[in-house]
Amino acid sequence: MASCSSLNFTAISSNPQKLPSSSISCPTVQRPFTSHLSFSKSSSLHSDQIPIRTHCGKLPQPNGAGFVVIGCARKKEPLMIMISGAPASGKGTQCELITQKYGLVHIAAGDLLRAEIAAGSENGKQAKEYMDKGKLVPNEIVVTMVKERLNGPDSREKGWLLDGYPRSSSQAIALKEFGFQPDLFILLEVPEEILVERVVGRRLDPITGKIYHLKYSPPETEEIASRVTQRFDDTEEKVKLRLQTHHQNVEAVLSMYEDITVKVNGSGSKQEVFAQIDGALTQIIEQKQEKLGTVAA
Repeated sequence: MASCSSLNFTAISSNPQKLPSSSISCPTVQRPFTSHLSFSKSSSLHSDQIPIRTHCGKLPQPNGAGFVVIGCARKKEPLMIMISGAPASGKGTQCELITQKYGLVHIAAGDLLRAEIAAGSENGKQAKEYMDKGKLVPNEIVVTMVKERLNGPDSREKGWLLDGYPRSSSQAIALKEFGFQPDLFILLEVPEEILVERVVGRRLDPITGKIYHLKYSPPETEEIASRVTQRFDDTEEKVKLRLQTHHQNVEAVLSMYEDITVKVNGSGSKQEVFAQIDGALTQIIEQKQEKLGTVAA
């Protein structure tokens, strides 16, 4: 909650005989108070701010006038963040770090789709019909799922981190029409040769489900090394096709968020990459607080 600690004072009483010179008590103000306040040029009292009475102590009393100090409190605005990154860019790791620190609701369209299907919802049933036929799920179904999740009470209260979505200009336009405008669009950038190396070297332990990398995180024992497998689409040829699709998707939506995009170098360690993201998010929070402003004298 941001609070307004000081205001310009305007007299509401001018009876010097009834007020001691050292201090006054704070009376309860029953009548409308807005006409009694004089705000600084950079501040205003918004409709969603709550009037509160604050400390009244030694106040200047020209002509013996008494003063009532009124402050305001306003609920903190949640963060609304989008993040995009190529396969093996470390996006999943960064989403975990962001949600851990900032408490945002992590929303990924793929996870929503699977959850809706598992729950047997109307959206899920429609999506399953297309998937069973080997067809892509129409945009309107996915956008509806995302919209409903973004409108969830936890998302509205805590803020949200939309992961890998939107992927097309039509999806971005649909979200905007529904009233969803992010504070920041994070784009993880990693050179293609590094992405290819990260993907091609990945291995999966079919027993534990743990992901290894032959270079960066090799199996702990020879037994594990002998049983790890490579995903069928983790070949150089297929990863390059996926990267091409990713770049096309990014190009399609960047123009919608060009003025709020921050490009992050994703080549470093997860701590180095998160430091860049953390700095950008901290700046957004500061800007939000400045926008809310404090009503000062």
